[in-house]
Amino acid sequence: MSAPSSEIDLEKTNIKVERAGPKVQDAESYEGGLKRTLKARHLQMIALGGTIGTGLFVGAGSALNTGGTAGIFIGYTIMGMVVYSMMVALGELTTQYPVRGAFVHHATRFLDPSIGFALGYNYYYSWAVTIPTEIVAAALVLDYWPGAAKINVAVWITVFFIIITAFNFIGVGAFGEAEFWFSLIKIVTLVGLILLGIIITSGGVPGADPIGFRYWRETPFQQLNGIPGAKGRFLSFWTVFLQASFSFLGTEIVALTAAEAENPRRNVPKAINRVFYRILFFYVVGVFVMSLLVSPNDERLINGGSDAAASPWVIGIQRAGIKALPSIVNAVILIAAFSAGNSDLYAASRTLYGLACDGQAPRIFAKTTANGLPIWSLVITALFGVLAYMNLGTTGEEAFNYLVAIGSVSGLINWLVILVTYLRYYYGLKRQGIDRSEFPYQAPLQPYASFFGAFMMTVIIIFNSYQVFLDGNWDTGTFITAYICIPVFVVLYLGHKLWTKSTFVSLDNMDFDSGRRALDQLEEEWAAKDAQPKSWAKRVWDWVM
Repeated sequence: MSAPSSEIDLEKTNIKVERAGPKVQDAESYEGGLKRTLKARHLQMIALGGTIGTGLFVGAGSALNTGGTAGIFIGYTIMGMVVYSMMVALGELTTQYPVRGAFVHHATRFLDPSIGFALGYNYYYSWAVTIPTEIVAAALVLDYWPGAAKINVAVWITVFFIIITAFNFIGVGAFGEAEFWFSLIKIVTLVGLILLGIIITSGGVPGADPIGFRYWRETPFQQLNGIPGAKGRFLSFWTVFLQASFSFLGTEIVALTAAEAENPRRNVPKAINRVFYRILFFYVVGVFVMSLLVSPNDERLINGGSDAAASPWVIGIQRAGIKALPSIVNAVILIAAFSAGNSDLYAASRTLYGLACDGQAPRIFAKTTANGLPIWSLVITALFGVLAYMNLGTTGEEAFNYLVAIGSVSGLINWLVILVTYLRYYYGLKRQGIDRSEFPYQAPLQPYASFFGAFMMTVIIIFNSYQVFLDGNWDTGTFITAYICIPVFVVLYLGHKLWTKSTFVSLDNMDFDSGRRALDQLEEEWAAKDAQPKSWAKRVWDWVM
């Protein structure tokens, strides 16, 4: 086993910083300067609704138009299975080691310090560059209301940038509280839309005929770029599959909150289990009901858009004669964009903080305030929001879109590394004779689920922009943005390995002990607290949350 890393305790800054090098976090420093102030309800709501964004409200319309009713349902269902395989693997790792940096630390510890380094910066970039994307999305959503559309978009970008950063700078408690209410609003809205969609398709709206499976009897797959036959239908489905993969990005953020969560060994497994129900209900059932409401050939889906006017939910409900809903849905879409930007800033700043604590980023980014806020990691990450102003010019908008595309593919690489890390961890446990049945959470169907997820993610990454290889579709810019992140990851990996002379972590030398002693002590305190007499209302609340 590797020796615990040494520390320098900086009392004035209330943090602990590890020496540079591929060392794992020891028992006293596994939290660093972060504070465990995220409540169970924060964690559960982030798991349930944290990554429900504009894609499920608006973007799914494009997937419906491309792949048809059956295509979007099958695509989202299969992708849900892939994401679930990743989340349960991550859940076991995070429950055992709820540390700063989460899966970045896990990759360093169980795979290769150089892969952990490359993963950390890849993950940091993928979310840092998404912050301005969500700010712009929120500003564009306001165009739906004529009064707001008259105001220069730069004003809205500035307002949203200030609000999103404010939630994070106040502290993790403010972030958790904001995400709790944002997620609750999104969940209630989606549940209402699904129920209303079922009523409409069943003919429960006065004056409207039942729809049933009318739209499923239309051509189930659109022909992509005029390609006829089975090839065109398959490519249309594959396009939907890719769109679904991007809509699930961010599901792993719940793991990053574990280092600031109360009783992670109890609350993280509960949060991970809720991911399955979220995928099943909101994505699979939600997309299914959506496919019943709207024809894949509806002209409003074809024209697209970023606000409620292009939402399949709104289109279907308006066609049923219900007039008051669009503004409500547009407000929820605005909240979804806010929520996504809020989460992006949190995820990126905590990733940079974790890298600094592990000696893989300048130590200044490991500095925290007295209340556990990684202040300089947050400051430098928040500055990415300024990139939103690039959208005010034509040239800048094109460059900005390239940055966003690269960030999206980087997210898929992150998932692949998480799965590979878990497989190494799994076989390391077997080699050292450690019984997983004693763990507070065991990922089901292992190692088969992780092999399935890793294979699917590899295929998706390789063919994520297959369109450029079709006759007459070559575009150099699209090709570069789709695949540049692969050589960049390799360069980061090899550069770190050459610089640090790091070695691949063997199964025999994996350290499964460091960092667990302090957590065991905290768990005893939490257990004693939970053992205290509670009212029936408190017991019900604990069961729900």
